[in-house]
Amino acid sequence: MQLHDLTVPVYIQMLGTLSGLVVKAADSGNAEALFAARLAPDMFPLATQIRFTCGQAGEAVQRLTGKAFTAPAEDDATPSAAKARIAATLAYLEQATPDDFADPELPVELALPNGMTFGMTAEQYVRDWAMPQFYFHLVSAYAILRQQGVPIGKADYVPYMARYLVSGPALG
Repeated sequence: MQLHDLTVPVYIQMLGTLSGLVVKAADSGNAEALFAARLAPDMFPLATQIRFTCGQAGEAVQRLTGKAFTAPAEDDATPSAAKARIAATLAYLEQATPDDFADPELPVELALPNGMTFGMTAEQYVRDWAMPQFYFHLVSAYAILRQQGVPIGKADYVPYMARYLVSGPALG
């Protein structure tokens, strides 16, 4: 399986989920407080989790394709701004083709702001860093909304599964 297939379709699908969660946050009538809410005092708030989720997807594809991605450094303060960020990330991802992606064995060096540097192949980067980081921030956003009482559940996290439904009650 190609690196494109392991990343872009997943990112697109799950950013669609994140967009739906932002709509639910907006519908709660308390979006400003939600965007500042966090799971624990030492964790980032919802607004940052949304920014990081989009950033993880875009930065991974940039690293694997060389196609420039600009991740804004500031958090979004409103649901409409967050939805615009998600839409911009989706537009970036949708232009990436399988031919754009690096060889899975290409060396990747990941330097973190804290001074730690990791060396791995492109495939290891996707498996061991890019996807786990993406899901961590996405699930953190979901958990913040649940913790704050937004009426969401599993069907809101995996709405794309409805296309596979062959029998049983409808999702939703």
